[in-house]
Amino acid sequence: MADDQKSEKLSSYSDKVTKDNIRPLWDVLSTLVTPEPKSRCEAMLWHYDTVRPLLMEAGDLLTAKEAERRVLILENPGIPGESKITTSLYAGIQLVLPGEIAPAHKHSQSAFRFVLEGGNGAYTAVNGEKSYMEVGDLILTPSGTWHDHGNESDAPVLWLDGLDIPIVQFFDASFMEHHSEDEHPHTKGDGFSMARYGSGMLPVDYEAEMPTSPVMKYPYSRTREILFKMKETNEWDPCHGLKLMYVNPSDGKSAMPTLGAFMQLLPAGFETASYRSTDATVYSVVEGTGKTKIGDKTFEWGPKDTFVVPSWHHHHHIADGECVLFSYSDRPVQKALGLWREDRGNR
Repeated sequence: MADDQKSEKLSSYSDKVTKDNIRPLWDVLSTLVTPEPKSRCEAMLWHYDTVRPLLMEAGDLLTAKEAERRVLILENPGIPGESKITTSLYAGIQLVLPGEIAPAHKHSQSAFRFVLEGGNGAYTAVNGEKSYMEVGDLILTPSGTWHDHGNESDAPVLWLDGLDIPIVQFFDASFMEHHSEDEHPHTKGDGFSMARYGSGMLPVDYEAEMPTSPVMKYPYSRTREILFKMKETNEWDPCHGLKLMYVNPSDGKSAMPTLGAFMQLLPAGFETASYRSTDATVYSVVEGTGKTKIGDKTFEWGPKDTFVVPSWHHHHHIADGECVLFSYSDRPVQKALGLWREDRGNR
C-alpha cells in the first residue's frame, strides 16, 4: 500500500473510532509519554509593588468576610484561566485589614501562609491554636482543619498562600465546610504546638494522626537563626548556597505531604551553578536583591517578590548582597511516587 493511501486510511480509521469515544494510541503517544518533561508552565515574576496596590484597592471594594478570602491569585501565563502558578500548585496573596476576620472554614486542600507584611497582632488560628504572625513566618493549615484569620493590629497584614488545589482537583477529592461562627473556638495559645512537638522532644505517647507536621507555626526568627548559625561553617552547595527543608519533627519528612517548603541563604555575590529538577518551584524573596536566569529569561527580584521556575528548566541565582529565599514545590508527592529527578550539571 502506498504511503499516502495508507495515511488516508489511518486518518479515516481514527475519525471513525473517535465517534465511539475511542482513540488510537499511536496518534497521541508522543504527547502522552515525552522524552523529557514538557509543561505549559512558564517562568514568571510578580513584583510585590505591583500586587500590593491592587490588593489594597480590593480592600476598599469588599470586606474579608464578603470575599471569604480576599486573595489575588498569581496565575501562570502559560496556563491562563486555571488558577494555577504551576501545573500542580496554587499561589495567591491575601490581605486582612485591621479589625477584620476571614471566617472559619475547612477543606480537603492543604495550605500554608508565608507572611510578607504586617503582623504584630494579626493571626491565623488552626483547630483552635491561635498563631500570631510575623514577617517570614510559615504557618501550616493541614487538610481538614478548621482555620480562620484575624487582624487585631492597626496595620494591614499580607501573606503568600500556597495550596495543593490542582492536586486535589486532579483526584476529584475536594470537600469544604463552613463553620457556624466566624471564628472556630480558640483554645490554644501562640506557640503551643512548637513547644509540644517542635522542641526536639515529643509527648511520650504521641502517635501521628496525619502525615502533616503537628507544628502549626515555624517562626522566621528561629529559621533565620538556624540559617546564620550554619553559615558559620562557610560550606556552600554550588546549586543552592545553603538550603534547608521545613520538616515534620515526628518523622523528619516534609512538613506537609503535598507541599515541600524550603528556605535558603545565598551569600553576597554568590552565583549558583546551573540546576534543574522535575518539581516546578515557587520562590518568595525574604531578604536581599538579586536575579535569577531561567532558560533565556532573566528576572531581577527584591524583597516580597514572587517568581516561578517551571519543571526541568535550567536556572541559576545571582545574589547582589546576602539573600534569603523561601520556596515551595510538589517535591514530596514526586518523591513518594518515585518520579522526582534533578540535574546538577552545567548547561
